Amino acid sequence: MPGATAHQPRFGLKAPQGLEYLRSQLGRRAGGQVQRDPPAVAAKLADQARHLAGTRPSAAAALATAVAARAHAVAGNRPVALAAINEAETIADRLTPRQQADTWVGYPEQKHRVHMSQALTLLGETGRAHDTQRRALEITRTPSLMTRALLDIDHAACRLHDGAPDEAADIATGAFDALPGSYRHGLTRTRALSVYRSLPSATPGRAALADALRAA
Repeated sequence: MPGATAHQPRFGLKAPQGLEYLRSQLGRRAGGQVQRDPPAVAAKLADQARHLAGTRPSAAAALATAVAARAHAVAGNRPVALAAINEAETIADRLTPRQQADTWVGYPEQKHRVHMSQALTLLGETGRAHDTQRRALEITRTPSLMTRALLDIDHAACRLHDGAPDEAADIATGAFDALPGSYRHGLTRTRALSVYRSLPSATPGRAALADALRAA
């Protein structure tokens, strides 16, 4: 199903039940709210998911904390977002291989890197963002069209932040153009549109990105 690559587990067709599953689902729901709801609303839900996940290292806690970092970055709460990023990294580093498995209750490193890439990009922490984007691509073995596009668009936003709008336009256009039509909606389009709107009007390549967005 288009769009499922970056968010749904590859294994375990039947969702399990239990407290850990419910905690993980709340974190996933909070992640969806970051994309759709007003920043303050999404941040509140993410913090609730983080609280319910508890303080012990777990897949649910790592996911909820990473989502909280994204939510607070979107909301402009820089100190809170940075603290959540650091905590999410600490928790993720302490997960067992079983907790990192791509299951309904697991939290794979690839997905963690995608969350960190977005949060760091939003905060303008471009050096750290680039490192996490590179690591995410290193461990992405499947086609993962949506994941690769999101990472590339984050990279474009970082290049724009660092003063290279021409390069940013080319990277975002290439990433978006490479997607099949069924993947050019929702999150990928929102991120690419954000880059487009942030580009100076005279940027070479801005028109090409506009054309790609219109053709979606």
